[in-house]
Parts: sequence; C-alpha cells; structure tokens
Amino acid sequence: MSGIDIFKKIGLVIALILSQLMLNAQVATITGQVNDAETGKGLPGANVVVEGTDLGAATDEDGNFSISEVELGSSLIGSMIGYESSLIFADTPEVTISLVASAVKMSGLEVLASRATVNTAVNYTDISKAELELRLGGQELVTSLNTIPSVYATNQGGGSGDARINVRGFNQRNVAIMLNGIPVNDMENGWVYWSNWDGVS
Repeated sequence: MSGIDIFKKIGLVIALILSQLMLNAQVATITGQVNDAETGKGLPGANVVVEGTDLGAATDEDGNFSISEVELGSSLIGSMIGYESSLIFADTPEVTISLVASAVKMSGLEVLASRATVNTAVNYTDISKAELELRLGGQELVTSLNTIPSVYATNQGGGSGDARINVRGFNQRNVAIMLNGIPVNDMENGWVYWSNWDGVS
C-alpha cells in the first residue's frame, strides 16, 4: 500500500470521527429560572448568557428565561446587580441558577454648599453676628443695615416694624429679601411687612 493511500484512509477516519462528534453534539432550547440563593424567589431582570457566544436572555417577572439553539453542556453565566455572578453547565434542557446577594459598595456622600466669598463675581456684604449686634442697639433690624453700601433703610410713621428698605435703588417690592435663606416678601405684592419679623432682632 502506498503512502498516498495511507493518508487517504487516515483522512477518511478523521472525517468519520468529526461527523460522529457533530451528530453527538445536541442542540436544545434551555429553559430555567434565576433565583435568590437564600430565599429561592425568582429574580426578575437577571441576565443569562451562554459563555463564548452572543446567545442570552433576561428573566421575566418570575425569574424564568428561555434560550434557543444552545449546545448541551455549554456553560451559562447568570448575573444581576446586587448579586454575585454564577456559572453552571447546561447538561439538561432545564436548569436553575441561584445567585448569592452581595453588598454594593458606594463612595462616601459629600454634601457641599457655597456662599459668596471675595472671589465671587457679585457684590455682597457679609455681616457677622457680633457686628450686627453692635449696629442693632435699640433700633429695628432693617434700619441697622443702613450703613451697608447701596442700602437705604428708613422708619415710617407707624409703629415698630414699619420700616422700608431700598437696595441699589429698588424698593423692597422688587428685591428678594431672605432671612436664613427663607423668603419674607409678601406673596401677593412683594412687600415686606417688617413688623412680622420684628422678633428676629
């Protein structure tokens, strides 16, 4: 027998083995459930992917899934946010993937607030508590602000708290006045009734 005939026979044997292997590889529709390992309840919205392929599915509201044309014995990866991923082998058409809950760590939360400083591109005047106490004396709160640039405050003919204030030429109807960040202008006409805030001083 020549060497060429030997190679032909070897080639035929290899072809027969490969065709037999291909016949033995079974393809099926894999169905199953992804559940919580602790409670056993189905997890809706979990992902199941056949490793090394683009085949996959998301679970329904009961945690069930179905993937078509999967070769039996393939590895399936189940994953979901808040759970550790799990790998199983699809040896049967029906499988169950149990996921273990894991803590999702977040970075620390930092709350920031800002106020006008010397580098802020707006005009402002910062009055300390001690300075306000010194200016206030026995007068009304609004008139103690009279020494601030661009502020004009005056008492009216009424009783305590009947003062007016103008800021940069605008009367108190046209200026938003806030105490500790709370607006004190009247909702209807924008006026400030200082008698309502007389106790602040």
